[in-house]
Amino acid sequence: CYPVLLPAMGKGSQLKALTSVFDIEKIIGNLDGLFLPGSVSNLNPVLYGKRQETPDLPVDHQRDNTTLKMIKSAVDQGVPLLAVCRGFQELNVAFGGTIHQKVHEISGHMDHREDASLAKEKQYEHAHEIHITKNGLLHKIWGSTIARVNSLHGQGIDKIGEGLIVEARSPDLLIEAVSLNKAKNFALGVQWHPEWGFWQDKLSKAIIGAFAKAVKAHFSNHRT
Repeated sequence: CYPVLLPAMGKGSQLKALTSVFDIEKIIGNLDGLFLPGSVSNLNPVLYGKRQETPDLPVDHQRDNTTLKMIKSAVDQGVPLLAVCRGFQELNVAFGGTIHQKVHEISGHMDHREDASLAKEKQYEHAHEIHITKNGLLHKIWGSTIARVNSLHGQGIDKIGEGLIVEARSPDLLIEAVSLNKAKNFALGVQWHPEWGFWQDKLSKAIIGAFAKAVKAHFSNHRT
């Protein structure tokens, strides 16, 4: 595939200037798939009606102003969508959901953050099981209701967005994967990182493969 570099949209006059020349609907309509990766930054809590509880952590207003619009456009136009980590949380917020800003401080929940003292390869090793919803999209991709995944996040879904379906939960019942009810095409969000060394992990290969298949089908249906 060919990655497409898109400008992040700023705030105020900068946002107004960009929107006059940057037509998201048209851009998304020319894509065959949309992948939303993770990030060191978090969504601005204002976007889901909460105050900032983690002022020490970075936010990214430009990404917020770009991706939330892209998600709705991709879904409306039937462009295959795979959202990971921050992208997973963006998918939830785009449809009216909210986010726990400090999962590790909530009673009954595990600490889902990585151990920063470890080497990067160790941080991305499997950390816990997930329990996958039977007969859901992820179950159909994976073929089992149990899997193990990595875990590198301090935030997580609180209230699920309208039209989203829970595809998997961690042992502490935190939502780990969602799909979109009545989506026109492939639309999956996961809290973990299947893109990390995906060729070494069967679940990751299955997810990336399912997304690739949907992208190829969209290309065949719209570009030929």
